[in-house]
Amino acid sequence: MHSSLTKELYFTTSTVVDWVDVFTRPEYKHIILESLAYCQKNKDLDLYAWVLMTNHLHMIVGTRNEEANISDILRDFKKYTSKKIVDAINDNVRESRKDWMMDRFWFVGNNDRKIKNFKFWQDGSYIETLYSYDFYLQKLDYIHNNPVVSEIVEKPEDYLYSSARDYAGIKGLLDVIVEK
Repeated sequence: MHSSLTKELYFTTSTVVDWVDVFTRPEYKHIILESLAYCQKNKDLDLYAWVLMTNHLHMIVGTRNEEANISDILRDFKKYTSKKIVDAINDNVRESRKDWMMDRFWFVGNNDRKIKNFKFWQDGSYIETLYSYDFYLQKLDYIHNNPVVSEIVEKPEDYLYSSARDYAGIKGLLDVIVEK
């Protein structure tokens, strides 16, 4: 991918409702990691870049199979992770924010006719086609610098929940296709 994109790639963002800072605890982050690894193995998801922040997930993704649809993969991912994370919050006796978070998820879900109980993720996923190599590099830089801009780390590769580590030659938490 040196001068032009050879396959269709997408920049995606998934955000927790009301921007609730859920991903401050490792157990909730690990649900996201396990689900992404599952999608890579079983749903033909190719992961080029990612960063998990406290309340949202940015990725650059593609598919190995022309039949696979990014929107469908993200829909299934969000459906599964919302249930798993809400269950984990409810089961976590150390979660001091449990009542407040569950009230937020219930309130948002209760005001949406499509939802039975709670709503964890905002509707849909922001999906943008990366139409050029320069646009790909811009989004890659944006993803990897998110934790730096948020003043969580000084250098992108110091943030554990990001593919910036892979791009810096350090094995990250997920398998990533490194394209520079």
